Amino acid sequence: MAVQPVEARVYAKVVVIIATDMDIIEARREARRVAVDLGFRGSEPTLIATAVSELARNILVYAKSGSLTIDRIVRGPRTGLAIAAHDQGPGIVDVDLAMQDGYSTTKSLGIGLPGARRLLDEFEVRSQVGVGTTVNGVKWLP
Repeated sequence: MAVQPVEARVYAKVVVIIATDMDIIEARREARRVAVDLGFRGSEPTLIATAVSELARNILVYAKSGSLTIDRIVRGPRTGLAIAAHDQGPGIVDVDLAMQDGYSTTKSLGIGLPGARRLLDEFEVRSQVGVGTTVNGVKWLP
């Protein structure tokens, strides 16, 4: 009986510095790549990439620069993809208001944070005015 080779997967934390539009594209590409490597299928990698794109765009628009981390997470029997977006920008004055569809301080559509929240299974925003904002999200494998 022939032994089937085991597919090797490398799970390494990916950090993308966000300072230009091209960095948003890179973050989106890396999120999709890691999602596929972890086993997400169908439309899931694209949905994850979209959430990452929204978070990266917020960093660029509101803070001008920051970082986005994409990593594997294991919690008990569950495996997923963890996303952390961090900046040292002006912070969010009212996080609850910022999480409402249509709210924006820059005349945008106001769907970035609420849209990213809908695409992920877990979502948390921590912000302090004058210090910066950190958004953590998780998408679990089905």
